[in-house]
Amino acid sequence: MKNLFHKKYFFLHAPVKKKQQFIYLAAAGLATFTAAAQQPAVQDTTQAETYKLDEVLVQSVRATGNTPVTFTNITKQEIAPRNLGQDIPVLLNYLPSVVTTTDAGNGIGYTGIRIRGADASRINVTINGIPYNDAESHGTYWVNMGDFASSAENIQVQRGVGTSTNGAGAFGASLNVLTDAHKKEASGEISNSFGSFNSRKHTVKFSTGLMNDHFEIAGRLSNIESDGYIDRASSSLKSYFLQGTYINGNTLIKALAFGGKEKTYQAWNGIDQATLEENRRFNTSGIYTDENGNIRYYDNETDNYQQDQYQLHWNQRWGAKWNTNLAVFYTRGKGYYENYMDNIPVDGYPGIQPTSLVDYYGETVPGTDLIRRKWLDNDFYGTTFSANYSGSAVNVILGGGLNQYQGAHYGNVIWALNPGSVRPDDRYYDNDATKTDFNIFAKATYALTNNLSLFGDMQYRGVHYTAGNVLESSDAPIPVDDTFNFFNPKAGLTYTVNNNNNIYFSYGRSNKEPRRSDYENGSTKPESLNDFELGWRYNTAKTAISINGYYMCYKDQLVLTGTIDDVGAPVYANSGDSYRTGIEANASIPLIAGFSIRPNVSVSVNKNIDFYTETEEGAQNEGDTDIAFSPNVIGAVQLVYQNKGWYGMLATKYVGEQYMDNLETADAKLPSYTTTDLNVSYTFKPRSVFKEITVTGLVNNIFDEQYASNGYYYYGAYYYPQAGINFLAGLTLKF
Repeated sequence: MKNLFHKKYFFLHAPVKKKQQFIYLAAAGLATFTAAAQQPAVQDTTQAETYKLDEVLVQSVRATGNTPVTFTNITKQEIAPRNLGQDIPVLLNYLPSVVTTTDAGNGIGYTGIRIRGADASRINVTINGIPYNDAESHGTYWVNMGDFASSAENIQVQRGVGTSTNGAGAFGASLNVLTDAHKKEASGEISNSFGSFNSRKHTVKFSTGLMNDHFEIAGRLSNIESDGYIDRASSSLKSYFLQGTYINGNTLIKALAFGGKEKTYQAWNGIDQATLEENRRFNTSGIYTDENGNIRYYDNETDNYQQDQYQLHWNQRWGAKWNTNLAVFYTRGKGYYENYMDNIPVDGYPGIQPTSLVDYYGETVPGTDLIRRKWLDNDFYGTTFSANYSGSAVNVILGGGLNQYQGAHYGNVIWALNPGSVRPDDRYYDNDATKTDFNIFAKATYALTNNLSLFGDMQYRGVHYTAGNVLESSDAPIPVDDTFNFFNPKAGLTYTVNNNNNIYFSYGRSNKEPRRSDYENGSTKPESLNDFELGWRYNTAKTAISINGYYMCYKDQLVLTGTIDDVGAPVYANSGDSYRTGIEANASIPLIAGFSIRPNVSVSVNKNIDFYTETEEGAQNEGDTDIAFSPNVIGAVQLVYQNKGWYGMLATKYVGEQYMDNLETADAKLPSYTTTDLNVSYTFKPRSVFKEITVTGLVNNIFDEQYASNGYYYYGAYYYPQAGINFLAGLTLKF
């Protein structure tokens, strides 16, 4: 839960070295293609029947081929060759308009994703239709569910507003995960992988198959460990997944329990340009000076969090045209991060006996060394529901959800150089927050003619958020008691040219409430987005091509300013009017002898309109400026080979330059970069013991590109460097 309650302290930073010429040749190669998507998965009849019984869990929040929105589906089979321990955002890296980053630099631990320039707090995420975004920060923390990709049946990514869903508003994309479908036959799986930076993943899965044709129990246990590319950026991720399924005629009931416990050494500070050039793996976290003047590092500068999720789904088919789905869920989370604070002012830490500290201005102020723990203890529970009517000319879905979040924020000083009257259990801040979220929506697709269908989607969403104090400790607390009522309409047309071609146009509106940190930083306005999408899709049994254009017009968009607040957290600010517009193209095209090519490219313009800054002379109009962290060009191309048990993929990703602030400051520019990965696997079927044995190898960044995928700007540029060439290798046994 880093971005919600972690407070960072930054010291050092640096720029990325210039790219080699092959990068530009690769980027030029991307331009020769019209774009990238996934090759349609081939399923046998048994697999298709199994999936249909489980897909009802997500049908209310998903798009289909006739829905006039822009989306991509990713199957379990497509994820499997790369699933060697890296996080879900990294596994989605080659999708259109996607940019990923990792704190530790090698895809394990804390990872981030941006789609169309929108960060994870603006991407709506659901698991089986259940909201996953944190209620206060709106972020998604896959580190709490290590190896969750091993329990994903498929994933759908909708770009733009998309269709109505549960949870936080989609301001760039929606990401929905359907967990493992039930299996008719018993099975087992053991997977192990090892790689660079002492990385390793160990996974055990099982399924009883349908017992007495009605019951199935399935599960997974995983353990992921890594030292990380960045110094001391270690990860220890333990996770589980347990599922029980009951099927009887038109009834499907699924009960799930899944979650994980993570411990990661902090790597959130970034480094400046000078340090990047001298030692790009340097990590300032935990650094302090002892009584003898020696530089040392605190060995428990860690983030510790456990999250457990429980879901119960009941799907019922009522005749040939109606079916309903009802779900209840509960998520329990608790954890802390721990910091060594070196010679800091004691303001805000009552009871501690200060020593002498000379501040930035050379004045003596009270200060000390201390170790603090900052806790988050929360409960999130609720229900989702939907009813679907499917007729010959009309399809209607009525759905919604109700949930409540209760979170406790508090902090302890567990050690101080001069503790005074402070005891380890004393809290130097303590405040609670409650958030209630209700939504209801109606979607309908109506066939106006044999070729033209009309789509309509209306959602009402009500949010009530209260917090005793959004500041951790202050003599002037900032309480919150806000209510928001949002109406989010969507409409569109799909014209079916023939069996292989359709054209769509849609309009969608989304509204979004501020995050907890936005209140803290004084940005309390809700945001609104009007999204226009126009696209063409071409699909055959082997070929898929999609081209779409979009215009996303924002009011009071909360954009990353590129700066940090007084405790090191990133700051967002309402930018007034802004927009994102672009063209995305993607394809999957067969070549010869088992080869196919999957290119994609996104070209966009992302602008603040009449962006204002506050100066000593008052508000100053900076004109139209680029929105921070929004590259104008993103592209990828995958060359894939599949034949007789062999799988190979050579993939290149290009991300254009981007600013880390909204003022187009010259030294706040994050340079462009290109990376290339090689993925190979071979599957064979022994005559006894095992059904399948798969050997997999993955080499990331094979040309050893020295790059940074993320950063910030605070009196200078700071960067998060990523690993050069590195590898993972795995062995999977299925029985």
